[in-house]
Amino acid sequence: MTHAQIAEVNEKVKKESHFVEALMMEIQKVIVGQKYLLERLIIGLLSNGHILLEGVPGLAKTTAVKCLASTVHAKFQRLQFTPDMLPADLTGTLIYDQRTGEFKVKKGPIFANIILADEINRSPAKVQSALLEAMQERQVTIGSETHKLDDPFLVLATQNPIEQEGTYPLPEAQVDRFMLKLSIDYPTKVEELKILQRMAKTRTDIKLNQIITTEDIIRARNVVDEIYMDEKIEHYIVNLVDATRNPQAYNLDALKGLIQYGASPRATINLAITAKAHAFMQGRGYVTPQDVKSIGLDVMRHRVSVTYEAEAEEKTSEDIIKVIFDEIEVP
Repeated sequence: MTHAQIAEVNEKVKKESHFVEALMMEIQKVIVGQKYLLERLIIGLLSNGHILLEGVPGLAKTTAVKCLASTVHAKFQRLQFTPDMLPADLTGTLIYDQRTGEFKVKKGPIFANIILADEINRSPAKVQSALLEAMQERQVTIGSETHKLDDPFLVLATQNPIEQEGTYPLPEAQVDRFMLKLSIDYPTKVEELKILQRMAKTRTDIKLNQIITTEDIIRARNVVDEIYMDEKIEHYIVNLVDATRNPQAYNLDALKGLIQYGASPRATINLAITAKAHAFMQGRGYVTPQDVKSIGLDVMRHRVSVTYEAEAEEKTSEDIIKVIFDEIEVP
């Protein structure tokens, strides 16, 4: 790509990315702090990728997703996952029409643009796999007919790490379908004071305005695809992912015996797309190594599985990924 072409993409990005700040400001009418969470939600929207949010109850995971949905002119569905849920509760079913003597399709709540899958790890495997098929194929089969899902179609799933009773942990292969896994932390004391002042009322009706439409999202995604990524950065991404599989090849002897299996090629693809979306968020038409580093942990944390040895040493996949990002040479 020539300098003139990069400059042209830069201008496009500046023009198209102005809604990002408006979106953030609108959501922050309700949500205090949580800048990391909000930025990642918008990156998911721009990257056409699903997001898994993990954190203890009460950290505004559900509220943040609802606020995002309120600012987008799109169809939103909240699904509360429970142990007695059936796949048909999600995808829909065939209903017999007595007048015509035929079966008619009754579409389920999955037919929306933004899906909040609340407490996804509370539902049995059958329901999880129905959702994950929809996420991967972006289509649903009801009876013998296949129905395409709307575009954009974004699943934002939440799970609590603490209540293990009555939960069905997501298998690794299924977790890999999520582009990002976010780890949500407690607010700071200053933020908590703001939360108290804003939310400690019996009624908190804050109306949010719709900032963007689904057409705006699709247009922004087309611009994200055009963002320039230098070959050196492409190699950098491939090295980062490869280092999770072959740490010895990168002189990462400290990680020997700690990784059960590394990240899949899906991680490579997702890291490239989200790095471009991160550049778009900054109003830039080209990717820097910092974009890759900023988003890397969220793309990789659920894709690297640790050994018993690592668990014995109290090393998590995050610790391993941080070592890789610190040690791999930056272009």
